[in-house]
Amino acid sequence: MSTACHVNLARVTLTDAEIERDVALGKAVHAALLERIAAAGDRLDAAGPSRLPGWNRAQVITHLARNADGHRRMIEGAGRGEVLEQYPGGVDGRNAGIDEGATRSAAAAIGDLVEATAALEAAWEATDWQGAGRRTLRGETPIDRLAFLRVREVALHGVDLDIGIELDDLDPLYVRLELARMEMLWTARQPMGLTPLPAVALALAPPARLGWFTGRLAVDGLRPAAIF
Repeated sequence: MSTACHVNLARVTLTDAEIERDVALGKAVHAALLERIAAAGDRLDAAGPSRLPGWNRAQVITHLARNADGHRRMIEGAGRGEVLEQYPGGVDGRNAGIDEGATRSAAAAIGDLVEATAALEAAWEATDWQGAGRRTLRGETPIDRLAFLRVREVALHGVDLDIGIELDDLDPLYVRLELARMEMLWTARQPMGLTPLPAVALALAPPARLGWFTGRLAVDGLRPAAIF
């Protein structure tokens, strides 16, 4: 594939204000998801299917917990001057963590997520945002990018849980920031001269456009964005 302009967002240094914004967003999406899960209560069918093919809800919730652990691991490692793998055992370790969630009760999965989320937020407060970690599926990533990446994980998997959270419910600031990133990634992956977004995509409301970019919404007249 020819790329007229290669955009590597991970190489852009964030300001303190941008990091603070991303941390505030992270805490907000954590709180919103945990509140929605708690509201579901006994009605939350952990063994029921999520919107991710082959994943039940307990697996999605467990994945979010292990993702929090992985982010904390990278942050704490960077504080010691180490570049650590997000998931011990790499891809196999990541997949094993997801699979272990398949038969968990809602209470066990949710308790795990609450604990892992609190530990990650404590790590956010303690870090100086220097150094890097090695995201298992994406490679080396500066620590200051992790808060926004956690926002993405929680926001989109909250929709995937299929417990009443829809694309239109996502935080408007997150949607705006994410669309800017997605559009840059999409443009960078197009052959020279074919960089503008299709008119059909531009006509979509921002949450729907985000759904198309992330493969969560099929749109008549548009091929999948395929940017990941």
